[in-house]
Amino acid sequence: MKKALWLLIFLVLNFGALGIGVFLMNNGPQDSWYMELNKAPWTPPGWFFGVAWTTIMICFSIYMAYLIQVKSTVNICLLFFVQFILNTSWNYVFFNQHLVLLGLMVIVLLTLVVGYFLLKFRNLMKQKTGLIVPYFIWLIVASSLNAYVYLNN
Repeated sequence: MKKALWLLIFLVLNFGALGIGVFLMNNGPQDSWYMELNKAPWTPPGWFFGVAWTTIMICFSIYMAYLIQVKSTVNICLLFFVQFILNTSWNYVFFNQHLVLLGLMVIVLLTLVVGYFLLKFRNLMKQKTGLIVPYFIWLIVASSLNAYVYLNN
């Protein structure tokens, strides 16, 4: 399959994941439960989340389109699927169900999966590994935000 088609597929899947996540979180950050939480001082303003996730998903889609071209295996598809499930489920667990500790476990697992992508395929992907770095960094920040909520509420 051509790279452009893979890119389109991963853009649809990744932005679909964001859409599913938004749907699953109900009112999410506008919910009174979240508004009343003691949040980390480094919590970004609300608008930043949309910018961050848009950038992350574009970069991750490009990364995946390249990766699947050079190493198309069932394991890569399985890893992507696990990442997809963890990414979408965090919103439901944290925002919808208010299960902060379980949310922390989900986001740490997601960080580990993305970190695995980053490390496992860095030699194969070379400079293109940089495309997954924003996702990994954001997950570290998001994990710290989740951990702060868990420890301070």
